[in-house]
Amino acid sequence: MKLENKYGVDERGYYGRFGGAYIPEMLYPNIRELRENYLQIINETGFRKEFENLLSDYVGRPTPLYLAQRLSEHYGTSIYLKREDLNHTGAHKINNTIGQILLAEKLGKKRIIAETGAGQHGVATATVCALRGLECVVYMGEIDMQRQAPNVARMKMLGAEVVPATCGSKTLKDATNEALRDWINNPVDTHYIIGSVVGPHPYPDMVARFQSVISREIRQQLLDKTGSELPDHIIACVGGGSNAMGAFYHFLDEEQVKLTGVEAGGEGVNSGKSAATTVLGKDGIIHGSRSLLMQTEDGQIVEPHSVSAGLDYPGIGPQHAHLHDTGRVKFVNITDREAMEAGLLLCKLEGIIPAIESSHALAWLEKMEFRDSESIVISLSGRGDKDLQTYIDYFKL
Repeated sequence: MKLENKYGVDERGYYGRFGGAYIPEMLYPNIRELRENYLQIINETGFRKEFENLLSDYVGRPTPLYLAQRLSEHYGTSIYLKREDLNHTGAHKINNTIGQILLAEKLGKKRIIAETGAGQHGVATATVCALRGLECVVYMGEIDMQRQAPNVARMKMLGAEVVPATCGSKTLKDATNEALRDWINNPVDTHYIIGSVVGPHPYPDMVARFQSVISREIRQQLLDKTGSELPDHIIACVGGGSNAMGAFYHFLDEEQVKLTGVEAGGEGVNSGKSAATTVLGKDGIIHGSRSLLMQTEDGQIVEPHSVSAGLDYPGIGPQHAHLHDTGRVKFVNITDREAMEAGLLLCKLEGIIPAIESSHALAWLEKMEFRDSESIVISLSGRGDKDLQTYIDYFKL
């Protein structure tokens, strides 16, 4: 868990000019407690052993690195899919929630809160709370609750209380606001499991470390399959950016590996219905850290749009903003239509129904030019069961 790279967080909690901890005074003790203890705790031998055992025996890691033969033939190159969709609960989110629940226990917390957009992080949080016998409250936008109803049912079956966020756009941003209000009102016994590489320091660094198991496995699996642990490209979708940061982490210092983060272009970046933060955003404060943020001239948040409930976030994590600033990661965007068609293509060529978030990464293949000797790794962040109704409605199946 001792991971350091030149694009990592500094001692003040910043990535370049992004990051920090912009929090209300009442949250300061919670954040300070986390900041002063998280590295020591997660590097303890006992913690690491329990974390690794749960990832192996409960989550089902390592997830396969699958050479997608028909997809590779379609594009004329070698495409590997990192199958995070095969994790228990169906997405990469479980890696982080396992880590944070163990950390919360070490800190003596008895109550867990979380926010969720697509429901994957909420299901993962409800799952680990059931596993460890802890009270769980999940905040979710009212609109997201409607379009992700199966995941709402799963959370309730796992014993979680699901609280609708009914203000604003009634999506992930508003659910996050509600979770922060809960934490301010319950600062002593409650731990807030943030699901992405966003929020005040140390959350972006902590979540990235827990998710870095993805890139650690990719390196070893590529070495076993190809004789080289370095691909030519790694592509991952970016909302807040936890999946992408997990896939990129162990390659950040390998400058010859091209890293691409794919944002949700929605109905087009100039349509007024988009979530392409690196194109439309500018410096601002969102949910406790300085990052790129979609906002009006007077600093009000612009409501994002994406067909994917997991990508309609108006900002990106501060480390991603730094990686964009430095040019280490290329950020691009894909429209709703392009993502939906790419998801259907994977279904037909490989028999895999991807989450619509992951379909954004797959869609970028259409815009790339390849040499047949190149190797591309795409992080398949989650499975598409949760998005079945969206696929049905879109394609009139």
